[in-house]
Amino acid sequence: MPRPVAVPRSRSVCQICDSIIGRRLHSTKPALGPRNVTRPRTQIEKSILKAKPAQKRPLASAVLPTGKTTSSSQNTRDPSGQDDSAIRPTPKKASEELSSVTNMMTYIERGKSKVLSNRRIPPEADVSAALQACLVVADYIMDDTVQPQIAHMVNEFDTTAAELLSLDNTNNTPSSKSPEPTIASITAQVKQIIDKISDTAYTVIAHPPVFITPDLLEKYVDVQARLGKPETLPQVFQMYASKPMPRETAGSISYTKQNPNKVANAIDPKVIEKALDTAIEARNLDAAVGIIENSYATKAFIRNKLLRQGLLPAGTFAATPLAAYVLATNFSDFQNAMDSATATNVAFAGILAYVGFTASIGIVALTTANDQMKRVTWAPGIPLRMRWIREEERAALDKIACAWGFREKWRQGEEEGPDWDALREYIGHKGMVLDRTELMEGMDS
Repeated sequence: MPRPVAVPRSRSVCQICDSIIGRRLHSTKPALGPRNVTRPRTQIEKSILKAKPAQKRPLASAVLPTGKTTSSSQNTRDPSGQDDSAIRPTPKKASEELSSVTNMMTYIERGKSKVLSNRRIPPEADVSAALQACLVVADYIMDDTVQPQIAHMVNEFDTTAAELLSLDNTNNTPSSKSPEPTIASITAQVKQIIDKISDTAYTVIAHPPVFITPDLLEKYVDVQARLGKPETLPQVFQMYASKPMPRETAGSISYTKQNPNKVANAIDPKVIEKALDTAIEARNLDAAVGIIENSYATKAFIRNKLLRQGLLPAGTFAATPLAAYVLATNFSDFQNAMDSATATNVAFAGILAYVGFTASIGIVALTTANDQMKRVTWAPGIPLRMRWIREEERAALDKIACAWGFREKWRQGEEEGPDWDALREYIGHKGMVLDRTELMEGMDS
């Protein structure tokens, strides 16, 4: 029985080109808006990925273990009446259920159906269990030692189907033994399953009543990182900040618009770095830039950074005059050359001058340090405060430039091509310079 081929995915619009064109037209919209990060969601044909329970029940029973067979009523069961342990994956249960391709798909579809069939707001535990199931199957699929076994499962599935269908043939002839799967067939079969897992995880997280929490976002990134599929990460990062918040009132679900710029909508830097590494490993420049635009470049991340790293220095700066005055008052008691008020004023001015001068030198040294910069540096004229605030964004673009360019230092600066030229121009519009001449090796004189 021939196996269907997965429908090719449509390519998304290049975010860098869209950003550059938007800036040339003096648009007031952001360079890489969330609308540019599209998610192609093609429906993969069902054959080896799903058994047809209504038309070919003998075939399904031949593949699925008798103890694992589910009825149609279980697919439309009431989620509130099912035990959460039924879909929460455990290592022992996973090893028992991942015995065939059909069981893998059933394993992840069970958690997905519980989330999508819920007429109320799905609990976070159900959504987490569905993503965990995807992660368990992804870990199993991406194991290099298991992929040949997966191809054998699909090959065995086709052989069983051919034998069952041949029972209706009156001129029954012995069927030839199916050939061993080639490397190309293994790659195609595994790719179909990877696409199915990725689509399932995206469908769960993008379901309108699902509220994306930091834990769910981290687990979703783990799934896509394990699969090497970064295409949906920019859009999910955008949904994390702007997806309407569901509220249940009088038996119905209403949605409240979120403020994408509030501090709570900032993404954890560890999650961003993992998503960025996934895009770089997959050599997806569009996804890598989209991840930066929807994480480091957002107002929510900047405000969160100011609270985390700027609140203590600002509080110290505000309390410095009071502390200096207290010290000056105490110092005035240890002298008798002038009256106490004059001594207090002189000591107060001296302390403020010393602290202010020393702090200003430290701030300039901190904001002008470039030892961590490799290929992307700040353009002249960028304020020091903006350099400190946007340092994570610059470091991420520097990481992309190092990944896409030559690794040999003596060849850096010789890169060419449409992608590299677009990246250079995009970095320039961000107030940065790619491969600044005077900072390159051998060009300092």
